[in-house]
Amino acid sequence: MFNVKKAAVIVAPKEGSSIPAIFVGSFAAFGGILFGYDTGSISGIIAMNMFKQEFATNHYVDGTPYLTSGQTSMIVSLLSAGTFVGALAISVIGDMVGRRYSLIASCGVFSIGVLLQCVATAIPLFTVGRVIAGFGVGLISAIVPLYQSEASPKWIRGAVVSAYQFAITIGLLIASIVNQASKNRTDTGAYRIPIAVQFAWALVLATGMVFLPESPRYYVQKDKLDAARRSLGRLHSLPPDHPLVTDELLEIQSNNEYELSFGKSSLVDCFKTDGRQLYRILVGTTIQALQQLTGINFIFYYGTDFFQKSGISNPFTIALVTNIVNVAFTPPGMYAVEKLGRRNLLLLGAVGMCVCEYIVAIVGTSVDNAVSNKVLIAFVCCYIAFFASSWGPVAWVVVGESFSLRTRSKSVAICAASNWLWNFGIGYATPYMVDSGPGNASLGAKVFFIWGTFCLVCIAFVYFFVYETKGLTLEQVDELYENVPKAWQSQSFVPSLRASGDEADIGEKFETANIEKLHLEV
Repeated sequence: MFNVKKAAVIVAPKEGSSIPAIFVGSFAAFGGILFGYDTGSISGIIAMNMFKQEFATNHYVDGTPYLTSGQTSMIVSLLSAGTFVGALAISVIGDMVGRRYSLIASCGVFSIGVLLQCVATAIPLFTVGRVIAGFGVGLISAIVPLYQSEASPKWIRGAVVSAYQFAITIGLLIASIVNQASKNRTDTGAYRIPIAVQFAWALVLATGMVFLPESPRYYVQKDKLDAARRSLGRLHSLPPDHPLVTDELLEIQSNNEYELSFGKSSLVDCFKTDGRQLYRILVGTTIQALQQLTGINFIFYYGTDFFQKSGISNPFTIALVTNIVNVAFTPPGMYAVEKLGRRNLLLLGAVGMCVCEYIVAIVGTSVDNAVSNKVLIAFVCCYIAFFASSWGPVAWVVVGESFSLRTRSKSVAICAASNWLWNFGIGYATPYMVDSGPGNASLGAKVFFIWGTFCLVCIAFVYFFVYETKGLTLEQVDELYENVPKAWQSQSFVPSLRASGDEADIGEKFETANIEKLHLEV
């Protein structure tokens, strides 16, 4: 029977400093800029006249070039095909070479893809570059929340992991600004400049990671305890032999040894019922799928084109506004995730998105004038605000902190791959769903009925299946899943495993045998 006493307030430890760990996790979030910038830039690039002149193989009667739904679908969605493979690959690479070196290598792969897109003069080479860049983004998308969750202190871990989504929104905004600045150029620089800017993001991330510490949990996994001790010391601004560092190291080591008692891990272990791993992987993959099915990347992949075809006279400016809203409302979500908790914020966001999307669909379907366009813009912005402050960051937080150390790298990779699989499917299908023409569904604004309905699914899914993990160490999350049978009961859970660094536990020292005994009793 699990403990239902009121949980203690989570505060920062009195000794040492969490600033280095927060900085490390926040800098790693820079990887989100690569993801966000690429997503935002392609939305504007495919709407640019110079891009159409260079790559389109079809022309209207008046000679104006245009991209078919199939061409647009291929150009946009194939990045996600690469990211799906990259996210799965990190399940092996992340455990083989570590979190830090994986990020550095990912930046190199991404840069090769960007180079191919810059030199391409036809769709085939351009899409090859998109796939390779996507492979790099997939590696980054899986390793960043993993690295952040393993390096961050529990009292602010949710906000730090949320910074990854914040970086994505910043990348989207920067892309929109660059597109706005280059769209009227009369040479290929109109689209090549936005593409080439991505080299800078990869260089910054790779250079910074050279100087940051490796995840202490990775070192424990590799039985490099001295290195893990030094890493923990750096993250907490304490000497490696400080008692609080020793306490945390013992807790991580004990948890790892308990998990290793079941044998070496493989991808198959992510789907076993031991420790409810199968349940956790189903929750992680589903929450990533639902994040995509809210329709957010319809706006950021095809928003400019959609606004253009909806009769809005300044689609690039409206796309810029939506990105500003996305950036502005992500920090409130980063704050609220530690105040309201994961479950409450996800529920609130899903309700808000559902209402906004149904309004867009109803007005867009029943009215066709300047007023309907204003309503469309207003409620699309409201919808983005709800997403940015809830499902955008919190879905990554849930994935980053839900898995056991033994399977964490592989499980996070599978969840990230789920995100990219649905990203690919939506990116590929959307032009056929929205555009008019032979063989297309011609839904237009009606597509928001689909996204809104999936938001209803989000509400039910969160209530019945998503556990509240606010204020728990990654080791205590294991105890939560093993001892609490229902997700809606998780908010009352108080762990028996006391983590070093809690205010109530300052000065309390663990002996290795006691920690191991506690884990064996779980």
